[in-house]
Parts: sequence; structure tokens; C-alpha cells
Amino acid sequence: MDEQKIKRINELYHKAKETGLSNDEKEEQKALRQEYVNAFRRNLRAQLDNIDIEEADGSITNLGEKFGNKKKE
Repeated sequence: MDEQKIKRINELYHKAKETGLSNDEKEEQKALRQEYVNAFRRNLRAQLDNIDIEEADGSITNLGEKFGNKKKE
């Protein structure tokens, strides 16, 4: 997510606190927030997928391989 969109999220937040938002602005805010959350989740998943853990027996387990393909319930 680029800096312009984050700046716009903040602008809409401050405007909502000061004067309120129109329906179009509320929809824009909702869409931008959802895009931000999705980008955050993707980045976190990428970081977690690259973590390796050394087990007690000396073997190395990659969390991405162990849990990455797990089906969502």
C-alpha cells in the first residue's frame, strides 16, 4: 500500500472526528481500510512463512511449509 493511500486514510479519520463524513467518503474509508488490512495480512504471512525453527532433535522446520498450506476452517 502506498503512502498516498495511508495519508488519505488518516485524512478521512481526522475529518470524521471533526465534521463527519459523507456517504461516499465513508465508503472510500471502508475500502481503503480493508485494502490496508489485506496488505498487512499478506506482509505478516510472508514474514511467518520465512521463519525456520530448530527442533530439539536438531532438524529445521520451516513454518511456511508446515502451516502455510493449512486449510481455513
